[in-house]
Amino acid sequence: MPVAGTFARSRSVWALVLIPGLWLVVLFLVPCLIILKISLSQTALAQPPYTPVFDWTGGWAGLKTFLSGLSVSNYVALANDTLYIASYLKSLQIAALATLMLLLIGYPIAYGIAQTKGRAQAFLVLLVILPFWTSFLIRIYAWITILQHDGLLNRALIGLRLIDAPVSWLASDTAIYIGLVYSYLPFMVLPLYATLQKLDPTLLEAAADLGARRWKAFWSITLPLSLPGAAAGALLCFIPIVGEFVVPDLLGGSETMMIGQTLWLEFFANRDWPIASAIAVVLLCLLVGPIALFDNLRARQLRSRS
Repeated sequence: MPVAGTFARSRSVWALVLIPGLWLVVLFLVPCLIILKISLSQTALAQPPYTPVFDWTGGWAGLKTFLSGLSVSNYVALANDTLYIASYLKSLQIAALATLMLLLIGYPIAYGIAQTKGRAQAFLVLLVILPFWTSFLIRIYAWITILQHDGLLNRALIGLRLIDAPVSWLASDTAIYIGLVYSYLPFMVLPLYATLQKLDPTLLEAAADLGARRWKAFWSITLPLSLPGAAAGALLCFIPIVGEFVVPDLLGGSETMMIGQTLWLEFFANRDWPIASAIAVVLLCLLVGPIALFDNLRARQLRSRS
């Protein structure tokens, strides 16, 4: 290959690497560093509502003054306040249980779609993504109407003689779980469907030829091979649910305060940007763990296949 062609190819490769890298630096790393800096600041009645603020004209002396004003006092306050700890624990609990519900509901749906053939399969996939065509906020408001005291759910249950009197669904953890499962179900179904769709059917045929029953073949072959899709779907659901604000705020009660609501309260109501930024940084650190675990599992699977 000519030297000019090799040089042009290397430049194109570097461009492909640098463009997404710059994108991540500008839109992810820089905002995270700004939030980290604000979390080390102190609340002030000023604009912006925190101090210290770096003065670019101050030179080296201004930099030293700026660094001396930073502290970890906001993180100490988070660790010593049971309200923040309870919010984190409640968010993790709701996210874990909602993700488990999504997995139990989404797996049969994804499996059924993967077993369907032709246009019926495309139609079922369309039904899964159809809710995305409507505003998320409108859909949650629709659930308020469904779950209210004289709403559609209570009327349907009374009509089926499953209950004798209306049940208070709203302002409860049950309403939060219903809203979360409804909202994030496509994020669980689609990765599972993509994984199940790629499974080699000859493996099941070989298991049947060897005398394995359908449930045994599913348990020994289909389920283990679909675990990457289940893990991807679980991450796609768990991570945003931990920081969810709209669903618990509209469907939950005042006694259920998730970390997203606490973050909004500190940032907008109390205008305590340093504490709000510290909450966001700790939340980000909590979510790094599941992501690292998933990457580790994927790396092990790739090594085992090679």
